[in-house]
Amino acid sequence: MPLSHDHIRTTIDAYLARHPHECEQLGGLLDALNRTGDEIASRSTFTGHVTCGAIVVDPLGRVLHVLHLTSGKVLAPGGHTEPADESLAAAALRELHEETGIPPQAVVSWPGYEKVPLDIDIHDIDADPGNNEPGHQHFDLRFLFRLHTANEVEVVLQEEEVGGIEWRPVDKVASPSLREKLLKLPRQVEPETANASALIYNDRGEYLLHLRDYFPGRIWEPGMWSLLGGGREPQDATLEHTVRRELAEEAGLDIADLTPFGTEYASDDAGATVPIAIYAGRWNGDPRELHLTEGVMLAWFAPNDLHRLRIADTTSDLVQRHAARPPAGTTPQTELPSPEERRSASPNGTVLNVIGVHLYLERPDGTVLLGLRHPNSKFAPSTWHVLAGHCEQENAIACLIREAQEEAGLRIERQDVKLVHIVHHIDKAGDRPRMGLFFRARAWSGEPELREPDKCTEWKFWDPAALPDDLVSYTRVAIGKIQNGELYSETGWPS
Repeated sequence: MPLSHDHIRTTIDAYLARHPHECEQLGGLLDALNRTGDEIASRSTFTGHVTCGAIVVDPLGRVLHVLHLTSGKVLAPGGHTEPADESLAAAALRELHEETGIPPQAVVSWPGYEKVPLDIDIHDIDADPGNNEPGHQHFDLRFLFRLHTANEVEVVLQEEEVGGIEWRPVDKVASPSLREKLLKLPRQVEPETANASALIYNDRGEYLLHLRDYFPGRIWEPGMWSLLGGGREPQDATLEHTVRRELAEEAGLDIADLTPFGTEYASDDAGATVPIAIYAGRWNGDPRELHLTEGVMLAWFAPNDLHRLRIADTTSDLVQRHAARPPAGTTPQTELPSPEERRSASPNGTVLNVIGVHLYLERPDGTVLLGLRHPNSKFAPSTWHVLAGHCEQENAIACLIREAQEEAGLRIERQDVKLVHIVHHIDKAGDRPRMGLFFRARAWSGEPELREPDKCTEWKFWDPAALPDDLVSYTRVAIGKIQNGELYSETGWPS
């Protein structure tokens, strides 16, 4: 049956409580709601009916627009409600999925706007004689969502209704009323998180995983390997209290130092997105000695063994990322050893060098690809740099091919790669030495895409003779040497 009069009325009343100055301009909606009752949700109510839109903001602060073929206008995704819709916000998510292919679990409601629209707009719809539809009005309730980056989102357009999509900066949003409200929003709001999990590792580089009970329909991820953790309870002052309580209750475990690692996103049984605060901590004990009160067992696993387990992709990806980029306070193999360690391990004073792999991508016109690093990057924030990454447990060319695909959606074949420069560099005396390998791709497929907008905010091809001022210094040196055909350079070392 259609959405109830009470649900629609309550939603509109909550909106007007925030925007009382809009009571007069929404008078037509209020009158129609009083006249038609539940029928205001039906598309056949031609005195005017409710529609729902999804305002989706991506990690760069851009707003999703689609080209609606019937009207020829560029608008936010949205459309009519249907009898199966459980709420107005659910109708907006369904329309988002139908028109763009973006699933509900790829977005989260903007905090404070879970049940209240960001904007309500009334606009006229022209008559459609072919479908026996007279001119009427749409009362468009627009709900606000944030696109998160836990998974790559593939856009699949509803071809019969949508001609294309466009991500616009807030100041270019098509609707004036919507634009005004979006410009007033705080830009760094995060979804409220009510779950916390512990990412526990040891000095061998292994991770502690929990085999959950197999109770399908009763618990989340039955029979799967997961992290210890759970939901926040009223007595938990913070999410760190939550994860510490869960560790104690589930395994009698107390980790001295737990540090925030980030927020992950998972999907519950209903397909809704669940934000989970992740805390990382080191422990070198024997899990067989712990008193487990929930689940089947605890065990250590190396990251390379996760593919053999029944484990959620999000959990596996989280472990792999932590293993590749250890948080502050760990001592991974790539850290500079202490003087005592150097003397015992390598009598000649050898130290480990970090290997960085870099893509030198030059178009036929001679321009070179650079990416603008995110303002929050630990290394070179808001600075241009070539596409690059650190070698994991892989050879350098495999690393290059992987990073090009992950960061920019570029597909490169091994036979098309050639080493064109090596730069041995340090940032300042005493820092870890680094060996930067620059590879030229003679051929590739695809155009650069922002696959990891939390790391890179823009791709652009630059003339090597007019490179940006805010360019990583050793990258500037390497590009110049490549242009001159020189294979090796050094930067940052004391003269």
